[in-house]
Amino acid sequence: MNDITALIVDDESRMRKLVKDFLNKKGYKTLEAENGEEALKVFNDNQKEINIILLDVMMPKLDGWSVLRQIRQISKVPIIMLTARGEEQDELFGFELGVDEYVSKPFSPKILVARVEAILNRTMKKESQIKDYDGILIDCEGRNVKIDGKAIEFSLREYELLKYLLDNEGIALSRDKILNNVWNYDYYGDSRTIDSHIKKIRHKLGKKGKNIKTIRGIGYKFEIK
Repeated sequence: MNDITALIVDDESRMRKLVKDFLNKKGYKTLEAENGEEALKVFNDNQKEINIILLDVMMPKLDGWSVLRQIRQISKVPIIMLTARGEEQDELFGFELGVDEYVSKPFSPKILVARVEAILNRTMKKESQIKDYDGILIDCEGRNVKIDGKAIEFSLREYELLKYLLDNEGIALSRDKILNNVWNYDYYGDSRTIDSHIKKIRHKLGKKGKNIKTIRGIGYKFEIK
């Protein structure tokens, strides 16, 4: 968990330390904020590193609901709300705003860490199935391709060839290597079939098709400038 960072937001220093200590023992990195305004600043400064937020509701300057609303305008980062209030209406309100989990104080730190791990396992697994290559989104589980949000139809072989190029971004791939890895070693046809597939793929990618470069005398390379 060395690459996982949690942002702990609570106006009580003892509460922040308690949560921080338990997360650190599990190998998580942590950032802290003692009020809503500071939380937004820390998040904006470290948005790419923060994987989950533990956010208190009742805080000075800016409450947790306000922080949640602003973060949800720019990010889908998992958020666990921490509150001393456990009323059903509050929980429903939180879920409507985009809360991933809702924990009422007092809580067991061990249970809180378990919930953090469960959410991360679920969300990060989902994220890992979808890869973004400069606007070309590959859904590895569903074998779907989207270009700038628009779904594009590819045949199975076209999809496999495209994915092989994307997975080897920046590497010049010979036609023989492409045949061996996409068509497998039992293919004895003409290597020019690769050229025809590349032509179709470039056409379907539109402007993104320019990212597939022809390497004269070798083969092809996917490159993002």
